[in-house]
Amino acid sequence: MGAFQRKQRRWVIDLRVRLALVVVLMGANLLGSAGVFVFATWVIPEGPLEDPEFVRGTNMLLFAVYLIVALPVGTFVGARRFQLWQHGTDEEQRRRERRFVLYGPLRLVIVQSVLWFVAAVLFTSFNLAYSPRLALRIGETILLGGVVTCALTYLLAERVLRRTAERVLRDVPMRRRRLPGIVARSLVFWALGSAVPVFGLILAGVAVFLFDDMTTTQLAIVLIAVGAVAIGGGFLVTVGATRAVADPVNGVIRAMAQVEEGDLTVTVPVYDGTEVGQLQSGFNTMMSGLRERERIRDLFGRHVGHEVAAAAAAAGEVRLGGERRQVAVLFVDIVGSTGLAASREPEEVVQVLNRFFAVVVGTVEEHGGWINKFEGDAALAVFGAPAPLADPAGSALAAARNLAARLAERVPEVGLGIGVSAGEVVAGNVGDVRRYEYTVIGDPVNEAARLTDVAKTTDGRVVAAAAAVELASATEARRWELGDAVTLRGRTQPTRMATPVIPASRPRAPRRAVTERSA
Repeated sequence: MGAFQRKQRRWVIDLRVRLALVVVLMGANLLGSAGVFVFATWVIPEGPLEDPEFVRGTNMLLFAVYLIVALPVGTFVGARRFQLWQHGTDEEQRRRERRFVLYGPLRLVIVQSVLWFVAAVLFTSFNLAYSPRLALRIGETILLGGVVTCALTYLLAERVLRRTAERVLRDVPMRRRRLPGIVARSLVFWALGSAVPVFGLILAGVAVFLFDDMTTTQLAIVLIAVGAVAIGGGFLVTVGATRAVADPVNGVIRAMAQVEEGDLTVTVPVYDGTEVGQLQSGFNTMMSGLRERERIRDLFGRHVGHEVAAAAAAAGEVRLGGERRQVAVLFVDIVGSTGLAASREPEEVVQVLNRFFAVVVGTVEEHGGWINKFEGDAALAVFGAPAPLADPAGSALAAARNLAARLAERVPEVGLGIGVSAGEVVAGNVGDVRRYEYTVIGDPVNEAARLTDVAKTTDGRVVAAAAAVELASATEARRWELGDAVTLRGRTQPTRMATPVIPASRPRAPRRAVTERSA
């Protein structure tokens, strides 16, 4: 390769958009040229001319020649406005691409304005030799037609470039750009629908007042023609003005309706460089913030429990301390976790624990409980706090029975013990305002942990305090049978125990005698 590389151009718009822009340019200019041709030929009075037919014929010929030359030139030069030199960094090229697309309609209008201005100068100069009055009227008509055509080109090109603008503005912070805003766009619509036709009528009136060279019939024709253009054009312009603002606003409204239904994934396309684009971008920024907040809330709920997260969000401020609540506590622990860790790889142990806790969490939440904490290979579940339950003891007992059966089926490689207790505790935030956690403190928590040790040596692996059975509903209490009273490790008062009733179809395994356990 040589020391210098030849710069290459690339299109910033695809083929479909290029073809659509060609149709827009050709259509708008042909429509504007046809209107000017009709007005200049049959509507505008010619005034005194030596050979009107010769003047009309030469103007028609000049019109045809200029149209044949100007249309391809305007299309070619306009297309070059969307070709980007490939040089600089990727970010610089993306920035230039955005500028080319967003300022594309304005750049097209500049090209069209030059061609229409050249046409006005050319036809005015050409007709000066025949009649200064005729030259002035034709020049005025061409300029007014050029204003309408350029404005129409801008509006149509902006609509054609919407998808391309959406692509280049994607994931780009929106800021106010030096583009015609809503006010300027409204003035363009006003000029198209009202100002230009009315100005044409004013010029006709001024000509009659100054020169008095129009007959009543000629003046009537001018008024009727311009009035018809004003009515038809005004209708189309009003529709265009309404759609230009209503389309993106309605898009935001539809997206807001989806958000109200709970869809936080919705976004709106940003394809406008004006205040409307800022509205679209602002909505997307707001949705990004809502999604991030929802993600944080979900993560917070997974860490501390969704009930605690909801209670913290509803409280609005951090308050340390707690309140007395009637709850039930379920404690579940794995038997022989030390041997499990010694005989297996750490990754395998983690997989077993995750399967174990998945069953625990699912069962507890199914019965309305809340996982207060994981303690290595054990878990503490609370029923009745922070969300109240109608029957916390019954829910905890039912969860314990189902949990034992499910763990035996789904995680058969580990032994376990489940203890259940119920009573009054203090539930609330413990710690410091900078770092705290929601927990429950009271004798039922300690009792459930000690009952878990007993359950590890009993048939069924589930033991509950008799007090929990007494607090449960009659339906759940019938599923339990009371047993002996024992003094648990670290306690001075004996605790009467209860175990699930074993169906008659399943023979009871011999139970080990439960003696007083010492520390």
